[in-house]
Amino acid sequence: MDNSAPKRTCCESVRDFFTSAKFLIYMGHALSTWGDRMWNFAVAVFLVELYGNSLLLTAVYGLVVAGSVLLLGAIIGDWVDRNPRLKVAQTSLLVQNSCVIVCGILLMAVFHFKEQLVVLYNGWILTTCYILVITIANIANLASTATSITIQRDWVVVVAGQDSSKLADMNATVRIIDQLTNILAPMLVGQIMAFGSHFIGCGFISGWNLCSMCLEYALLWKVYQMTPALAVKAGQKEQQLELKQLSSPKDSENSQSPEESSQPLMNETSVVAKPDAPTQNSCCYQVSEPLRTLKAGWVAYYNQNIFFAGMSLAFLYMTVLGFDCITTGYAYTQGLNGSVLSLLMGASAITGICGTVAFTWIRKKCGLIRTGFFSGVAQLSCLMLCVVSVFAPGSPFDLSVSPFQDLYTHLMGETMLPEAEHGLTNIHIGGNATTTTDAPAEELAPLQSYMSVSLLFAGVIAARVGLWSFDLTVTQLIQENVIESERGVINGVQNSMNYLLDLLHFIMVILAPNPEAFGLLVIISVSFVAMGHIMYFRFAFKSLGSRLFLCCSPEQKVETEDNPSLPTTV
Repeated sequence: MDNSAPKRTCCESVRDFFTSAKFLIYMGHALSTWGDRMWNFAVAVFLVELYGNSLLLTAVYGLVVAGSVLLLGAIIGDWVDRNPRLKVAQTSLLVQNSCVIVCGILLMAVFHFKEQLVVLYNGWILTTCYILVITIANIANLASTATSITIQRDWVVVVAGQDSSKLADMNATVRIIDQLTNILAPMLVGQIMAFGSHFIGCGFISGWNLCSMCLEYALLWKVYQMTPALAVKAGQKEQQLELKQLSSPKDSENSQSPEESSQPLMNETSVVAKPDAPTQNSCCYQVSEPLRTLKAGWVAYYNQNIFFAGMSLAFLYMTVLGFDCITTGYAYTQGLNGSVLSLLMGASAITGICGTVAFTWIRKKCGLIRTGFFSGVAQLSCLMLCVVSVFAPGSPFDLSVSPFQDLYTHLMGETMLPEAEHGLTNIHIGGNATTTTDAPAEELAPLQSYMSVSLLFAGVIAARVGLWSFDLTVTQLIQENVIESERGVINGVQNSMNYLLDLLHFIMVILAPNPEAFGLLVIISVSFVAMGHIMYFRFAFKSLGSRLFLCCSPEQKVETEDNPSLPTTV
């Protein structure tokens, strides 16, 4: 192949790239994520608009989505493992896009006939429409989760083959596509709704998903035809059932491959449960099947050698230091306008892309496991700016203001200590006396008043380099270390863990919603990030020992050949 490479012209190389399975994967992923980002942005706006500028429906939708993935992540992953790749990809694609199309049409009807629906049957028809929208949108999100698992965590690995460098490049490119669509797609649909209407926005998203579904379907079919390895799925459940019927459970255990034997509890669960299935066809047994699948998935995840690496990634979701609605809301309370925030989000996207590029370069020089370690150190170092911002001039951080005060006020309908709610007074408690200083804002220069929030966002934006590099590291560790027959269920449980920690961070904000307590949330967030990286350090040190601290990897030349045996080194 080396002799034939120079004879190929530039045009032939470009043509081969644009017709390769790798490029078709990128195209399909770009179409899919573009539609997802538009819908995720728009559905929150639609629900706020429908419910009279209240966040209630949006909060309910977020809770339903997070809870569903948390409970069903392992079951979705198990379904991905038990079925052929093409069937899983096509089914999840059709369900996801069909649900978004139906949801868009339903929202168009609600926007058009809202005045009539409000008075019809005392508004119960409108309430039913809200329930249907949230339910169908949740199904679309579950189907999107299945699509993400099967394409990003399985198909990409098969298309890359045994080439670890190619897998790293594909993962990085997929993440760059995510970063770009996360910025550009909401901008497009936002402009359509701003210059048109919410009705037009719903119609545009429905039409986009209809066209995108057809194109993605064709692209998936083309990739499947170009990659024969996708048709062969190791560890198919049907083959396992046939073997278990012909041999005893002990024989099945003895015949396991070395890779399968590294997951003892998952395999024991399937070995013990399946032979009893014909004698336990009762209704209770069938109803409890999803629960057994859920338990087996979590047990398998716990027994993976990359368990601590996966947990470290999940702990990074327990943070308010990201460009979500919480950080945006806090920025508004500190005087930043929408224009400045949009520029900060753009800077965050750029640093995220730099992180993905840095991942591929550092991995080639230092190895995959060291890349995660160095990325974690870089992220934590940048987040120290956020901790400093809590105590910098201009910070509203004040422990004398109860973080539960606003919560108590909303729940009990009472106003406690109305003097303390105003930002124009500040109470200083000394040794023997208490003094009150009016209008502390006047004591701060304009530059000092923005020092705290500037340090906060400087830390958040700079930390994105380490964050995305670390995310890609853990993603590839899971791809390379989990056996093919359990890829779906392990990634499903990983998604559940991510959503669980994400839910906890929202609960944390609900308990302490006032700006004076945001500094406490920052400190807690950095603490969880630090705990996550400590978990990764445990995994990395157990894998490499003292070699972890080497800047360059002497064994990097043979690391590609050793990747399949990485589980045995942990």
